[in-house]
Amino acid sequence: MLNILIENPFFFVFLGGIIFLALWNVLLQIQHWLIRKKLKTFFNGKKASDLEGVLFEEIKRLKKAEEGIKGLSKNLKSVEKMAERSIQKASVVRFNPFKETGGDQSFVIALLDSRDNGLVITSLFTRQGNRVYSKPIKEGKSTYPLSKEETEALKKAGMEK
Repeated sequence: MLNILIENPFFFVFLGGIIFLALWNVLLQIQHWLIRKKLKTFFNGKKASDLEGVLFEEIKRLKKAEEGIKGLSKNLKSVEKMAERSIQKASVVRFNPFKETGGDQSFVIALLDSRDNGLVITSLFTRQGNRVYSKPIKEGKSTYPLSKEETEALKKAGMEK
């Protein structure tokens, strides 16, 4: 009986068709499993009949995220404004204004924001004591005369003018 089947040309066609259908079935099962996995992730434990609810929930989450981004953007702008007015440039110049005292114990500190506004603080050390002076700086200039050390401190602070 087996010889009759093997000699018949339709036997191999039939056998090939069965093998093809078996492989096709395996492929479809894998695709079905992958789709179910994706749907399970998408619905996150909810019923598949509630697709509209899932979409509305995702839209709510998206709107909430957009509002959060707008809030962060607003906060960023206020931080940028604050940073412009904060001290961004600083330098120290030590010097000896009087030859009779030893060491560079006097100093000038320059503190400026991004627009070159701020102040210079000068400390003059003498044998009798210490004196501290402050001069305002607006756009890189002072209404008071600046010493060469104060001008040097402003330049070292990276003032653009």
